[in-house]
Amino acid sequence: MLSLHSKICEVYAHPLGRDIVDKMLLEMGKPAWLVDNPIIGNLTLGAIQKLLSKNLGSGFFDAILNLLNSEPDTPDTHSVPSSPAWWKEAVFYQIYPRSFGCDDESNVLRGILSKLDYLRELGVDAIWLSPVYDSPNDDNGYDIRDYYKILPEFGTMNDMDALIAGLHKRGMRLVMDLVVNHTSDEHPWFQEALRDENSPYRDFYFFRKSDGKPPNNWVSFFSGPAWNYYPEQDIWALHLFSKKQMDLNWECPALREEIYKMVRWWLERGVDGFRLDVINYISKTPGLHDGDPFVGALMTYTGVEHYFYGPKLNEYLKELRGKAFAPHNAFSVGETPGIGTRMGRLLTDDYRRELDLIFSFDHLVSPGHTRFDDYRYDLSYLKRFYQSHLNADLGHGWNTLFFNNHDNPRMVSKIDPEGLYTRPLAKLLAVLQLTLRGTPFLFQGDETGACNVKFNSIEEINDVESRGLYAELIKTMPPDKAFRQILAGTRDHARAPINWEEHERQRGEADSVWRFYQDLIVLRRSSRALIYGKLEFLYPRKKKLLSYTRSLNGEYFYIEANLSAVKRRSKAPVGAVLLFGNYGKSGGKILHPYEVRVYRVTSIV
Repeated sequence: MLSLHSKICEVYAHPLGRDIVDKMLLEMGKPAWLVDNPIIGNLTLGAIQKLLSKNLGSGFFDAILNLLNSEPDTPDTHSVPSSPAWWKEAVFYQIYPRSFGCDDESNVLRGILSKLDYLRELGVDAIWLSPVYDSPNDDNGYDIRDYYKILPEFGTMNDMDALIAGLHKRGMRLVMDLVVNHTSDEHPWFQEALRDENSPYRDFYFFRKSDGKPPNNWVSFFSGPAWNYYPEQDIWALHLFSKKQMDLNWECPALREEIYKMVRWWLERGVDGFRLDVINYISKTPGLHDGDPFVGALMTYTGVEHYFYGPKLNEYLKELRGKAFAPHNAFSVGETPGIGTRMGRLLTDDYRRELDLIFSFDHLVSPGHTRFDDYRYDLSYLKRFYQSHLNADLGHGWNTLFFNNHDNPRMVSKIDPEGLYTRPLAKLLAVLQLTLRGTPFLFQGDETGACNVKFNSIEEINDVESRGLYAELIKTMPPDKAFRQILAGTRDHARAPINWEEHERQRGEADSVWRFYQDLIVLRRSSRALIYGKLEFLYPRKKKLLSYTRSLNGEYFYIEANLSAVKRRSKAPVGAVLLFGNYGKSGGKILHPYEVRVYRVTSIV
């Protein structure tokens, strides 16, 4: 058990401790050596508490120690070969149905069905479909009103069955988005719980009595307190997201059984797996105590230490897998905000039987920044992140490779806001997704190099998160400055309608981003080395040059990428055969701005 007598080096050696400290350093934009050195490492927590007593109360250290001591396990450190699995070899493609759009206007699901041949031609093996369940759409479907129904504007259950059959006919799979941390406040469970304080559904949610103020100081991810007050019942209910997204109480066995029954129902219908929305939030610390103010200020969200890796998270995930996923051999990928590499290992290691994969997001934001900061993303940070994390699992876990999804601005625009290098950058990111170690997840529009949208006013923004933040920002800053901050991070950039004319044009263009993705996917599918092969990074001190090799059973690849807009010298070995490049196949000794090359070599360089 860790205590105030424990040394910093002992905290840093703990899987949760390492990830928490690294996350705090990332938020502050500070290097790891500030903590990972003999002088600081040998100080005790108690000594640090005395040094920082003016800035940090005892609650901060209590919260950290309680969190660390809630996880007694440590990742397996023995290197083992990666066991094959279809989802390690697959290329996934996320569809955001509200903006995917299609030629078939009868309904969204039928329209998606009409595009399956397009996706198969691109090389897609599996679709991740964002929510199409019945919903009032407060958060674009991530507020589910009925898990067993399809939102009428998307289609019918017959259309869903046709989509599943169409995918399977083409040898493709369907992964549904599933939200089980919360439901819509219009879900029958919540409505009944609110109506009748003696209803068994009252235990499905977090209801609390309080004297005129929220039961604790937690804040919502969508701005404001994380509690909604219902005056007629004189009661508060917890919502980590919008006021219409009420958190489910996984401590209630009856709730968990309802969740497992629903998951089995979909799997029996032919769904191949689920992407689990904010799944690491399902376990809250008993008592729902106040969050530490320092942690809240550092991490932006007060109270997050009480639920981002809750005390029963692993227990719930094991039970979910055992009772619902395992009987159908179903795939699972969890969205896990705030979870670092070592915590991720504890959630995905084969022997623990919890999740297959996770989405963690630390690589999407440069150190010292948040998504809503207006800044230029530095690809040299991405190099450091990959070098630190992609080989950390030693064969026990697996990585997700992605740069975009429905919750983030377009990466090409974060790197190059002026749009001077859109096509080279899109192709560079394609190479990283399809040649590094892990499973690639494309988001609709990646295959054409889609950029951020040029919004002109807050009235054009639909994202509930962005509108809530804007309302808070204009309390302390001019509206034009607040709007610029919203533009930096709004989720509407990713959720804009697809330009299908551009997609069809690029399909017929030999040098397009679309063709580049297609050819790379063919290469990846033909080579076990690019999936299961050894990954070795070269030239670690050259910040603006990313070089690595992939090798397996005598097959070798060398990949290099210029991470800046300044020309630099290629390090390609003599005799290397250039297979792909975003500036053509001419090669040469000089790498152009954001140039990337994929070579076949005869041996490891």
